Amino acid sequence: MNNLHEKKCESCNSQTPKLLISEINENMKKLDSWTLNENQEMIFKKIKFKNYSQSLKFVNSVSELANNEGHHPDISFGWGYCIIFLHTHAIKGLSLNDFILAAKIDKLI
Repeated sequence: MNNLHEKKCESCNSQTPKLLISEINENMKKLDSWTLNENQEMIFKKIKFKNYSQSLKFVNSVSELANNEGHHPDISFGWGYCIIFLHTHAIKGLSLNDFILAAKIDKLI
């Protein structure tokens, strides 16, 4: 069962454990259309919109969510699209927080 969206991101530091590839693969199954990069250290998703205004509105919603969770993605957006990149900067890899935030972003779409 996917309950990632019900969890809360926890504060990270350089001691936060990186997820093992088996844990990454298991959590990827719980997300909707996210992609794991080739180095297995980041997940990302491209979302399409009808125009620039909708893209910006979505980015602002993600920003508010990220602030509430204390875990901040890298975001690129423009006319009709938004790309969300998630990884845990402190460990230069993936932690559970990345999957929690991704699941919550999926709920915003």
